Amino acid sequence: MAADEKAQAKGEQAKGKVKKVVGGALGNESMETEGHAEETKGDLRGAKEKVKDAFKSK
Repeated sequence: MAADEKAQAKGEQAKGKVKKVVGGALGNESMETEGHAEETKGDLRGAKEKVKDAFKSK
């Protein structure tokens, strides 16, 4: 389960980064903002998994 969550976090980060860059290149602010939000969501999901891993190992 944790591996799935970590993979999902990486996917969200990558997808968000692409949307952010493409939106910026096209001048599409809504796409750029959506990409930033998705990337942040992936960052938060990844941080949550790191915290869970820290508590599991103890």
